[in-house]
Amino acid sequence: METSPRTRFFKPGEVEQKWFVVDATGKTLGRVASQVARVLRGKHKPQFTPNFDLGDFVVVINAEKVQLTGKREELKQLYHNTLYPGGARFRSVRDLLQSRPEEVMEHAVRGMLPHNRLGRKIFRKLKVYRGESHPHAAQKPEQLPL
Repeated sequence: METSPRTRFFKPGEVEQKWFVVDATGKTLGRVASQVARVLRGKHKPQFTPNFDLGDFVVVINAEKVQLTGKREELKQLYHNTLYPGGARFRSVRDLLQSRPEEVMEHAVRGMLPHNRLGRKIFRKLKVYRGESHPHAAQKPEQLPL
């Protein structure tokens, strides 16, 4: 006879996935990224299962208006390696915020997701855009309170 209830694990088809929109205007990069990563992973749902992708889709707008605290804008650098000898490439966040602000937000969120196949699958549900407009109006995204 079993005395305790069994833990229920959910499959991806059993949980509804919603769309959320986040306006990054004037918000701190790390705080926005951690909340977005939490929603992408599905940790805000009671059906959270660590080995399945049960999270929601997130659209981040106004990525160029995100704030960095202290001297991070001048000192922080993003690292990339081309995998050729001497292929280390460093780019400052200040330059990236002017040229490709989407990449700064994506880099911050990617670092907060699992570093495996599941994390790569979850990361595909993040959509980052500069400016107010995005092509996902048909999905009727809800505003995500941060």
